[in-house]
Amino acid sequence: MIGVIVFLCAEGMIFFGMFAAYLIYRAMAPVWPPEGTPDRELLLPAVNTAILIASSFVIHNADTAIKKNNALGMRNWFLITMVMGIVFLAGQVYEYTHLEFGLTTNLYASCFYVLTAFHGLHVTFGVLLMAAVLWRSRAANHYSSEHHFGIEATEIYWHFVDVIWIILFVLLYIL
Repeated sequence: MIGVIVFLCAEGMIFFGMFAAYLIYRAMAPVWPPEGTPDRELLLPAVNTAILIASSFVIHNADTAIKKNNALGMRNWFLITMVMGIVFLAGQVYEYTHLEFGLTTNLYASCFYVLTAFHGLHVTFGVLLMAAVLWRSRAANHYSSEHHFGIEATEIYWHFVDVIWIILFVLLYIL
């Protein structure tokens, strides 16, 4: 588990470096987002945020299920979490295709796309981790109440991705 924590600390440092750069750009700009930047819709990102937050509770149910030796329950909860992650990613793609600014419109737009795309890569990786856990869970007794590191590690990673999104949501959509 120490390896997972070290990995997440390293990933957190990358994100927090990006957050710091964004906040410095914002503090130095006379107007933020720069004038001429179209307003962002809030409904879809808010729904996406709710989906991601809810998915943290769902993946926790998977961990709880395996600790009770309920492999089928664990697989079902993981599958639901994967679907929620995919729906989140689809929402991001939809938002990208409907934004009225592009990556090179201005500094805000560049920050917006880089931060959300980097997070999207992490969500994609989380969905792939869940797929790997599901694949491995097909073997009889691969995961149990005594042996469930892959499930716990994936759950912790998913919570990390969720927390990062909440910070991004506040920085990019609320403030």
